[in-house]
Amino acid sequence: GDTIFAVSSGHGRCGVAVIRTSGPGSRGALQSLTGHPEPPPPRVLALRRICDPTTAETLDRGLVVWFPGPRSFTGEDCAELHVHGGPAVVSGVLRALGSLPGLRPAEPGEFTRRAFRRGKLDLTAAEGLGDLIRAETEAQRRQALRQMEGELGRLYQRWSETLTQALAHLEAYIDFSEDDNVEEEVLSQGAGWQGGLGHPVPAVVCVCVPPATSPRSLPAVDATVRALVQEVGAHLRDGRRGELLRGGVHAVIAGPPNVGKSSLLNLLCQRPAAIVSPVAGTTRDVVEVALNVGGYPLVLSDTAGLRDATDPVEQEGVSRARDRLRQADLVLAVLDAAAVPAEPAGLGAALGSLLPPTAPPCVLVLNKADLLRGGGGALRDACTRGDPLPPATLLSCKTGEGLEHLLELLARQLARLCGDPLAGSPGLTQSRHSLHLGDCAAALARYGRERRRDLGLAAEQLRLARRHLGRITGHVGTEDVLDIIFRDFCVGK
Repeated sequence: GDTIFAVSSGHGRCGVAVIRTSGPGSRGALQSLTGHPEPPPPRVLALRRICDPTTAETLDRGLVVWFPGPRSFTGEDCAELHVHGGPAVVSGVLRALGSLPGLRPAEPGEFTRRAFRRGKLDLTAAEGLGDLIRAETEAQRRQALRQMEGELGRLYQRWSETLTQALAHLEAYIDFSEDDNVEEEVLSQGAGWQGGLGHPVPAVVCVCVPPATSPRSLPAVDATVRALVQEVGAHLRDGRRGELLRGGVHAVIAGPPNVGKSSLLNLLCQRPAAIVSPVAGTTRDVVEVALNVGGYPLVLSDTAGLRDATDPVEQEGVSRARDRLRQADLVLAVLDAAAVPAEPAGLGAALGSLLPPTAPPCVLVLNKADLLRGGGGALRDACTRGDPLPPATLLSCKTGEGLEHLLELLARQLARLCGDPLAGSPGLTQSRHSLHLGDCAAALARYGRERRRDLGLAAEQLRLARRHLGRITGHVGTEDVLDIIFRDFCVGK
């Protein structure tokens, strides 16, 4: 019942700052600060003098907007004050709001949490909103916007409705199979059912239910479950595309000592992020930077040179480099262009001695191209032949030659790993989605085993599967995850 307020436009000096309130006291707060007995028409900007309700001092002249519930972001009465963005103006308006009875500052994510509580969006849409706020690349923006608009939630809701339908038919069979006055086609009449999670089972269950026959009379339920198993399985086997796009593709620069790995990091991020020295083994720890390559997020790590080190500190650096290599989504393998064979087979052997057989996708970078005699025509041809080599390019970190081609290769690899965020069904973006979908798939698999032994136990597996889907969207069992989801939101959203 309390009313919250916060700056919703971010902090720092700016031209315009937006201060939002939400709750039953929003109307009174707007009246108190503007001195008008009535708020402006709903969703219409109005110019008002904004004053301190205690001293009547004018704080600013700005635009105000009134959003009566339930037609607001949170579903409650909301108001917005668009004031000049100077710190003194913003702090003055916030102090004025805080002086009003029943108003308090909002906690991080509390506006979105209230929107979820009032059914304005489900948990997947709330997560999409949080991702949209944090999006740093074009591809991240597209994926987050798609999720915020509800595509992922609608997919899971459709699966939940399908399970509800199958469960209704199965329970009808269990409850009414001894009744001689029922029809047999109930289990094949699933099409056209329009129920939803949390809604009563439609009247079709009461109209016709199956007779007392063997469990083989449940073909429609079995077919529905089999189809859902395939859909959920395909959704889980997406190569973590949504998660990679949301959190960034983790790429590791790997190679022998003194081949220019740190120089490559500095070239890509256009700043001296790593120490560069002609002395081999300079890099001991992992240096990490975040980049935007072709609209895709890339988290790039520079690591120690891979060799059999004798120095204890360097040994630790090499150990950390190999650990990062095992965890990477992508590898930038760097070799000295002047010290490798010029034919594809020899290049493949040199690369194989550097990376383990189970290494992730790779881009081969042949650095120090400026030292090649005759322009390195043979080596350049070898880079374009493909198999057995991964995508490869010549590069000079000293002159910048080959940088554009390297960025093109990186963009292609990132597009392949992350996919097109606008194509196909929406991808998994959170590890909790994968966890609950895995549990859902496991329950559906157990349905097939229990189906042959006990229909009551089989029905329970369908209930469990539906419950796990509901945990993703927030329709069931959400109290234990709400704080985790909303704690990373900024104040005012």
